Amino acid sequence: MENRKSFVVWIISLLALTSGGCRAENRMTYTDLVGHLTDLERISTLPEQGEQCMQWSSYDRKSQYDAKTGKYIKWEANGDGNGWIRKEGGKLVIAEMNGPGCIWRIWSATAKNGHVKIYLDGQPNPAVDIPFSGYFDGNYPPFNRSMLVHTAAGNGKNCYIPIPFQKSCKIIADQGYGQYYQFTYTVFPKGTVVPTFNMNLSKEENEAMDKANERLSKCGPNWAQYEGQKTETITVNVGAGQKGMVFKTSGPAAITSLVVNGPMPDDIEVQRRLLRELTLSIYWDGQSKPGVWCPLGDFFGTAPGINQYRSLPMGIIDYSGYSNWFMPFAKDVKIELANEGQTDVTAQFEITYAPLKRPVDQYGRFHAKWHRDAFPPAEPERQIDWTMLKTTGPGRFVGVELEVWNPRGGWWGEGDEKFFVDGEKFPSTFGTGSEDYFGYAWSSADLFKNCFHNQTICEGNKGHISVNRWQIADNVPFQTSFEGCIEKYWANEKPTQYSCVAYWYQAAGQQDPYEPVAVDQRVDFYAKFTYPQELSGIKVLEKPQGAVEEQEMFAFGPAKWKDNNQLWWTGKLGAKMKLAVNVKNEGEFELYTRLTKAPDYGIVQFYLDDVKLGEPIDLFNRDKVIITEELNLGKAHLTAGAHVLTVEMVGANPDAIKMYMFGMDYLRVRPL
Repeated sequence: MENRKSFVVWIISLLALTSGGCRAENRMTYTDLVGHLTDLERISTLPEQGEQCMQWSSYDRKSQYDAKTGKYIKWEANGDGNGWIRKEGGKLVIAEMNGPGCIWRIWSATAKNGHVKIYLDGQPNPAVDIPFSGYFDGNYPPFNRSMLVHTAAGNGKNCYIPIPFQKSCKIIADQGYGQYYQFTYTVFPKGTVVPTFNMNLSKEENEAMDKANERLSKCGPNWAQYEGQKTETITVNVGAGQKGMVFKTSGPAAITSLVVNGPMPDDIEVQRRLLRELTLSIYWDGQSKPGVWCPLGDFFGTAPGINQYRSLPMGIIDYSGYSNWFMPFAKDVKIELANEGQTDVTAQFEITYAPLKRPVDQYGRFHAKWHRDAFPPAEPERQIDWTMLKTTGPGRFVGVELEVWNPRGGWWGEGDEKFFVDGEKFPSTFGTGSEDYFGYAWSSADLFKNCFHNQTICEGNKGHISVNRWQIADNVPFQTSFEGCIEKYWANEKPTQYSCVAYWYQAAGQQDPYEPVAVDQRVDFYAKFTYPQELSGIKVLEKPQGAVEEQEMFAFGPAKWKDNNQLWWTGKLGAKMKLAVNVKNEGEFELYTRLTKAPDYGIVQFYLDDVKLGEPIDLFNRDKVIITEELNLGKAHLTAGAHVLTVEMVGANPDAIKMYMFGMDYLRVRPL
């Protein structure tokens, strides 16, 4: 009798383990988690209840949502280097998470030697206790895999080493750790079992990490091999104004690789136009509306034209674009190529597809849509938010390609990313700047190419810029809705313009709200802009070395700067900027100005008609962006007509971030 009772208890316990929160399939080893970094099939599955992706960052905490009034407060606040949760014993608590979960990505622009300590699962000693710079510099295993830990342009530092925890995670920063940070993490469904991270990885775990690092170093077409896969090569001729059928097959199956080859015109502008005139449409399971609709060039993650790069899910090699996204379907798939140009086109497609390993109802359908300015937020306080994707669920957001047309020149991407998931009023992801989201920093115009993020074209931050970010392990699951935005500090009429391709998975049978965009809105929307120009009422005589633009300053304090903007110059040591000074009548004059001070501003020397005015002015301020009182630059005898005020970047404070920035609120010439 006792034996039977024990047997019954054992059976009940087994059923609880296999049907409740600790299901065998919800127990993940560290090796399993490392596999998430490269598993493109996994992200095509629909999310479980309780699965979330969120982010802790140093965003400006002045940005808030008032639940009582339903209003967004100081939504443009831009002091994004000083955000933290609270102080404990002179140290900063910069992140707190409840598990089970895993940190997938750590980013910083200013990682220094102050320690950042990660406490996991209530343990008294930190699982990681190293300088913040040590997460990125390759000196502290396991944070030493070149594909997973690297520095992009502008000293943007990225770490993709998984850091799992079962119950909780608390991150504390010592003084001197730096400023800017992002920790992107997933919370798994209740009952999931994951290991608590330990820097001393086992032999098996190190081998898994090395294998992932090696695989990511070889990104390209047909990157993943699937059992039973087949490849078909199709040549398509599409006349001007016509559509051509590329591929049809029945399922259940998944497209695992899509490659397009075709001759391209040598003329870059003709090439760019052609790739916007051609559009790719993919229909899943008999849909009347495509799940994928993109200009052909943009679909491959860069625009405009052919810009070569390799990454995990997308890339362009020579004149071939490739996609490795896992695209499941139940009944059938249809791929079309439309030609809205004036010239007949021939293109060669290589389509690889494979049987599904899971039941088809576990998968979402792949979506990719190109748009300009679609579905802006209705709230007037959120007009700064530019919508990258707005859709309903369930599904997963997996990445975006953002093209910026910036004819004015200067830094365009000050704006933070914000992800509102399942009806959130305040975003669970709130970033620190556009370039930070895309993995780099400090408005660098240098190109960079990585398996998860890229800057594929940048014409000195003046002209065309194209950046992308692929969220593979750190994809954003949603059950009912997703709204992903990035702040746009410059309105279209100024005239910086955005377009994007958003990539996501969505449950079968659901439609997204995006419609095809007319060809003239894809091709002929670029504005023209030349120097000289007048910024904040100050005339720049010629384009200086470095980037110069008009910067809106409302976020740093309304009414502090004249007209809430300034002339903003990101120079270089020794660089000079020339400004116009005009007087109607000869006489004695004094020059007055107000300047901006900030942690990354330099030391400048003024000259009037090559004559030195006073001593150098140090524009460093340690903690925040401020405006000076009115400054008297000096006296001068001026003849009637045009004169030149030169600003020379002569240095930087020892404590400053060496970005050599300069900001001028106004310039006034007053007769004595």
